[in-house]
Parts: sequence; C-alpha cells; structure tokens
Amino acid sequence: AHVGVAMGLGGTDVARDSADLVITDDSFGAIVAGIEEGRVAYANIRKVVLLLVATGVAEIFLFALAIGSGLPLPLLPAQILWLNLITNGIQDVALACEPGEGDELQRPPRPPREPVFDRAMIERVLLCAAVMAGLVYARFATLLADGVALETARNHALMLMVLCENLLVFVARSETRSVFSGSPLRNPLLLWGTLAAQAVHIAALYTPWLDRVLGIAPLGLADWLRMLAEAAVLLVVMEVYKAWRRGGPRRL
Repeated sequence: AHVGVAMGLGGTDVARDSADLVITDDSFGAIVAGIEEGRVAYANIRKVVLLLVATGVAEIFLFALAIGSGLPLPLLPAQILWLNLITNGIQDVALACEPGEGDELQRPPRPPREPVFDRAMIERVLLCAAVMAGLVYARFATLLADGVALETARNHALMLMVLCENLLVFVARSETRSVFSGSPLRNPLLLWGTLAAQAVHIAALYTPWLDRVLGIAPLGLADWLRMLAEAAVLLVVMEVYKAWRRGGPRRL
C-alpha cells in the first residue's frame, strides 16, 4: 500500500502515531467513501483546469492567427478582461461543485505521480483551443473582408467567444461521457451560473457607459443564431473526440 493505515479505536498508540491514515470509527467503509470523494475532487480539478487553460490558449491561438495573417487585434484588452472575469469567473466556481459521475469506484487507480497535464488533458486543451480560435478567427476575418467596421467585427468575435466558452463548460463536465448523457439539472449551480453569465454579457450590450468602455453594441437575432450555430461546431468536434476516447482505457 502507498499509505499505512491504523484503527483509531482499536489500534495502539504506536500504530496511530506511525500511520498515514487513521480510521477514527474503525470502519473500512470510511476508506471507500474517502477514495470516492477524493476521485470526485480530483476529477473536478481536471475539469476546471480544462475550462480555464483551454480558453486562455484559445485566446493565444486567436491572436496568433490574426497577427500572422496581418489582421488587427480581434479583441481589445478590456474585452479580454471582461471575458475572463464574467464568463470564467462564474463558471469555474460552479464547475468545481460538479457532483460525481457515479462510476468513480469502477475506474482503475491512476499512478500516484501522474500529472494533471497528462496526454489526454493536453489533447483536450489543444483541440478545444484550436476549434474555438478557428471559429472566432473565421468570423472576424470574414466580417472584415466583407467591409464591416473593425469595432463591429470585434463585437462579433467577443460574443462568439462567449458562446464557445458557454458550451465548453458543459463539454468539460466529463472527460469521456457525452454532453447529452446527463441532465443539466444535475448541477443547477452550473446551469444557472452559465445562464447568468450570458445574461450579464447581453445586459452589457445595452448599458450605455459599459458598451462604450468595452466597444460593444447590440446584435440582432439573426446574428445570435448564426453565432450559436458556429459555436455548436465545438460541441460536435468534442463529441466525436469523446466517442473516440471511450474506445480506450480510462484512468482517473
């Protein structure tokens, strides 16, 4: 075993002092419950890391694409700050409270020295970031090519990134399970937090002083529907990736 275990009631003082784990009620069932809770907590850490790192890398990829192709910066510093503060600032807390998926004890144990950024995590981060950056860059570049004003193109880029991040948070709820396999009400904090974050972004479009600071303006229903369809590409790509990953062994 990786740790020494002693009984809290029936064990000797020497055993308790030298043990790494002391069972206060002498019930081995407490170890099983602790392992399950630990696996849920570790899984939630990975989920939050995926959400935060993937969105940050997506922004890096987006700026690299724009600069490499000679286009203006697709997002202003204030817009990036607003994006990270409102979207990630609400959703990462809610995602950390994600309940267990139910099969934690059926999963094989992970190596103690396995890093959070293992191969699977790196694959997911890069894939999510590449898709998000590609979608936002495509809309930004297309609008500029059509003669749309730079401020309007940035407005579209910001809101499309918001929609992508809102979908990403539901993708991040499980590393292998489909988004559609569980009820969104299983974690009401995440559902209502995402809706609240989206509502804040929409409200900012109609707030006079805030829209000037962020350089944003209201969008029509047709624009929202087109961007929602574009953001759904991220969902499709990650569903295909998860289906492929389900064919291999799973460790967590």
